[in-house]
Amino acid sequence: MPALKPTDFFAEVLWLGRVADSVEDLRAEPLEEMALGFAGVEGECHGGLTRASCSRVLSQHPRGTQIANSRQLSLLSAEELEQVAEAIGVEEFDPAWVGASMILRGLPDFSHLPPSSRLQADSGATIVIDMENRPCVLPGRVIEKEQPGAGKAFKEAAEGKRGVVGWVEREGVIRIGDILRLHIPDQRPWAALDEARAQ
Repeated sequence: MPALKPTDFFAEVLWLGRVADSVEDLRAEPLEEMALGFAGVEGECHGGLTRASCSRVLSQHPRGTQIANSRQLSLLSAEELEQVAEAIGVEEFDPAWVGASMILRGLPDFSHLPPSSRLQADSGATIVIDMENRPCVLPGRVIEKEQPGAGKAFKEAAEGKRGVVGWVEREGVIRIGDILRLHIPDQRPWAALDEARAQ
């Protein structure tokens, strides 16, 4: 019996990008198409089958521990970015500022899609959603250079709207204009979820 349910929810790919070196500059280079391999996107600093653990997983691993890379890609919602842009007073938000891999339109409550959901293109290329991407100060620094005064407001404005991170389950090419279908885990939410979060 299949464990994942294809849905009638679809997202259009509006923008693609790659970050060569986030230490030097978080800005993403715009792409017309993206070849996804099992290690992510070639030339992407967040690519690789493994990565060094960071502050997000300090409760599980000491900083710098090599772990499986579930953060190969950063996906954001055009609708949520429009809300962030309005909140920080920016007329047009450049996806490159936040080091985005993909900007998608069409999926409601995008940043809270169920972990382990899949986004699949007609090419067969499939991305597994790991979890919500929490806002940090790095995009704010880039935005501040481009739009003085707006960058400082980014982290708070992007709370719950920073998109998701994911990894490549099936290789293939994704292009601007492609339509991705959402597949979700066919299971109910964990009964003790609220209790565990409250601890």
